[in-house]
Amino acid sequence: MQARRRAIIATIAALVASLVLTVPAAGTHGDRGTPPRSVAGAPGVGDPYYPNYGNGGYQVEHYDLRVRYNPGTDLLRGHATIHARAKKNLRRFNLDLVGLTVQSVKVDGRRAGWRRTDHELIIRPRRKVRSHHGFTVTVRYRGVPETFTIPGFGIESGFMATDDGAIVAGQPEVAAFWYPVNDHPIDRATYTFRVTVPDGVGVVANGLPRGEHSRRGWTTHVWKASNPMVSYLATINIGDWDERRYDIDGLPTIDAVDPDLAAVPAVDASLANQGEILRFLEDSFTTYPFETVGAIVDDYENLFFALETQTRPVYSRYFFENGGVEGGNSVIVHELAHQWFGDLVAVQEWNDIWLNEGFATYAEWMWAADQGLADSTQAIFEATYASYPADDVFWTSQIGDPGVERLFDAVYDRGAMTLQALRNEIGDRAFLRVVRRWIRSQAYGNGDTAEFIALAERVSHQDLDAFFDLWLFTPERPPASAVTPADDGGAAAARSLDRVDRDAQGWVQRRQGLGGAHDH
Repeated sequence: MQARRRAIIATIAALVASLVLTVPAAGTHGDRGTPPRSVAGAPGVGDPYYPNYGNGGYQVEHYDLRVRYNPGTDLLRGHATIHARAKKNLRRFNLDLVGLTVQSVKVDGRRAGWRRTDHELIIRPRRKVRSHHGFTVTVRYRGVPETFTIPGFGIESGFMATDDGAIVAGQPEVAAFWYPVNDHPIDRATYTFRVTVPDGVGVVANGLPRGEHSRRGWTTHVWKASNPMVSYLATINIGDWDERRYDIDGLPTIDAVDPDLAAVPAVDASLANQGEILRFLEDSFTTYPFETVGAIVDDYENLFFALETQTRPVYSRYFFENGGVEGGNSVIVHELAHQWFGDLVAVQEWNDIWLNEGFATYAEWMWAADQGLADSTQAIFEATYASYPADDVFWTSQIGDPGVERLFDAVYDRGAMTLQALRNEIGDRAFLRVVRRWIRSQAYGNGDTAEFIALAERVSHQDLDAFFDLWLFTPERPPASAVTPADDGGAAAARSLDRVDRDAQGWVQRRQGLGGAHDH
């Protein structure tokens, strides 16, 4: 298994490198002898939900982030070096940065002009950046990073100061609150983190550790994420950690657990199941795509969610405290499934979020059925459908276009329901081919709802417009007949909640008791 994993990762890495590095030679635009016109990079990539997220005119290849953080004062000092490649001739371009004070900006080693808005750092280099050329931006900055609330949930996220350090996690935004960034899923890059903290304080980040050194009471911890990563998935976590390093089938694994959680036995018991969960997900989807795996579990009382930070998800203690080993296993399945759906394949725009959350939730259903906690994914589908009355606000969201305020509302369960309904519609074999082709074709890229529908239609040789319109874009409860497999003869249509499979009903109730949607 490990040899196969390494071969696949090497092939994907080579493909990504060729796409990044093989660019057309710079040429003259317009008549011979006419200098190419230079433009201002756009202040956003045009996402309909978050117009100012991301920036136009360039693609980032690597972030080298030097961060010095003092847990006693919450003061962060940063020195970001950003290696990028221009897609246009740029006289000006933007980075996303919120709240922190900029001290200096350089482009290719020369001081550059700059100004700020609430969300943007607008940079005017001394020399214009030529299209297709690589360039380097360095930004020195400082301040106390802000926390913020997740749309529609009102819970804390971002750069969260804890009693012994900080936890960094949030979606759809977090990166711009602690480093200058091209902050949208369509731009992914590799990362090096050099985090300096007082001696005795630990640091855990994405990727793998690359050493540490101490000087005058401070220690710098170096981590490197070699697999290209979407910006909101980048994390540094600072504090007192019980760090465990081991291998799962040859895959380097690092878990960081707050020592105060020793009194919660479900944490260790669930983390011990990561190997079994990974093997289950690999059998279901494809080979695990990244260089390492693991977990970060903190006891911070205001952390109420988990997040799929690439290679090393962040987990709230409450999943393990309130859900026991079963709840811990379920949230681990969800976040590790996101390594394929959300991390390896990212959304094209944020209105496509059901593709991330639907698949991660459906992975939980698959795991529950595999472990005998429910009879089947179909039984969970029926129990979930029955648990929401027809007049519940749950059904009023169009999960294919949920809007900013309901971005993380019904997309979890209704996304999974859509996938089970699709499986019923096109059959198990075609469904499996759709899932695996989606991963292979979109790996290290982005996917949207229209592309997914087109793929399902190509594989199944069916017109699925009406099907997806019902499940993704109709703000009402589908009829009970839509929950029934085609060969079921309508039996499920007559079922009511008290006749739904008892095991599946109990599993759904326990999951919903934990908050249902694991990410937020």
